[in-house]
Amino acid sequence: MHVWLRDEGIALPVASHSAADGHGIVWRLPLYNTVHNVLTNPVYAGAYAFGRTVSKVSVENGRKRVKRGLRRPLAEWDVLLTDQHEGYISWSEFERNQQVIADNATGKGSAAVRGAVRRGELLLAGLLRCGHCGRKLYVAYGGKAGRYYCQGALVNHGTERCISFGGLRADHAVGTEVLRVLKPLGIDAAVKALDAQTSETSAAQRQLELALQQARFSAAHARRQYDAVDPDNRLVAGELERRWNGALQAVHRIEGEIAAIDARKPAPLGENERRHLMQLGADLELAWLHPAATAATRKRILRAALHEIVVRVEDGFIEMVLHWQGDDHTALKLKMNGAGKHRWTVPDDTLSLIRELARLIPDKQIARLLNRAGKSTGRGNGWTKARVCSFRSHHGIAVYREGEWAERGEITLEAAAQIMEVSVMTALRMIRHGSIKGRQLCRGAPWAIKAADVAAYREQNASRRPLTSGLTQQSFKFQ
Repeated sequence: MHVWLRDEGIALPVASHSAADGHGIVWRLPLYNTVHNVLTNPVYAGAYAFGRTVSKVSVENGRKRVKRGLRRPLAEWDVLLTDQHEGYISWSEFERNQQVIADNATGKGSAAVRGAVRRGELLLAGLLRCGHCGRKLYVAYGGKAGRYYCQGALVNHGTERCISFGGLRADHAVGTEVLRVLKPLGIDAAVKALDAQTSETSAAQRQLELALQQARFSAAHARRQYDAVDPDNRLVAGELERRWNGALQAVHRIEGEIAAIDARKPAPLGENERRHLMQLGADLELAWLHPAATAATRKRILRAALHEIVVRVEDGFIEMVLHWQGDDHTALKLKMNGAGKHRWTVPDDTLSLIRELARLIPDKQIARLLNRAGKSTGRGNGWTKARVCSFRSHHGIAVYREGEWAERGEITLEAAAQIMEVSVMTALRMIRHGSIKGRQLCRGAPWAIKAADVAAYREQNASRRPLTSGLTQQSFKFQ
């Protein structure tokens, strides 16, 4: 906001204490502290507060040192009166802004805050925590792809990095899981869980209220005993006063616990809010996959749903534990790419198939066969002669050449049928019945049959060959 205000040339009022400007209010382009003080001042939200800062006294080198103006947490302010006058924003929005400002303070302690939503295509920046050393993970970009890595051990101890892995696969897996959980059924389950949590909170508050009644009764009883004692019995009066003070402290402690439960209790959801949540769940996937959705938008969706992600790398797998905002968690396990591999790599079965087909047919026929079989390239494209040729060259697969069949002593199904003087379908039935042996790599691939087996079968069955080309057709024998 500070940079935006200066870029737009918007001046803000500040108090002047210089002699040149005179003592009063002047309008200037804002400094960072000016904007920060406005956003963190409760007056901005219509509230009055006292005791927001404190002084700290320490002894250094035998002398007293006083540090003034140290900010205290909101819960420790001496006085806080909300809704005292008309504010620019509501108090609930002010509290949300304080959390965002605290999360954005990366330089104040990167291990404790998530950091602001920054530029870059990787979505999990600021959410990942190393499961080996507990430090936050960094992001590094090389070209269009990026990686997550932990270098806390390297910076602090000079040892090797804990973990390092590519970010695209992790981003896709986490995004898919978030969309699955935040679907309407998932939101409905979350609403029911919120209702159950409210009921549990009410039960705990009821127990404290009963304890408060007992504590107040004990305090009143101790007061009556103290009032009834003779003032001349100082020892008795002192003991009764101690008991009375103890009972009053117990009352104050239980009242504080009840107030803390009231502060943590979520507001009940109305019917309109429930219906709005269900509608958001139905539209979330559409918003996530929309072409106009930016990485910053997806990051905000993830941060609204996730508190942090603890990640470990073991035995070639990325193990992630997603900690949701509602204190629930989900485990994910992803297989890492091997050395020399990337996410565009074709499956191993496709590689083996191309390696075998290259010994049977040329590249153009391989491409046609792979497309009919539904096999795609690593990037999801169809195969062409050029792509098959490039793939072969990359994996060191020799090109098909004429004469390979003869060198291996193999013939095609058509050639086998011609040698046996039967039709192609009859030869195919003979292979399926086991009369002759043949192999086919996949549906649509050519049959490879050993020429020696065909010759042996022809010689063995020459005298019993039927008069017609149909093996199953019966013949009449006349005497």
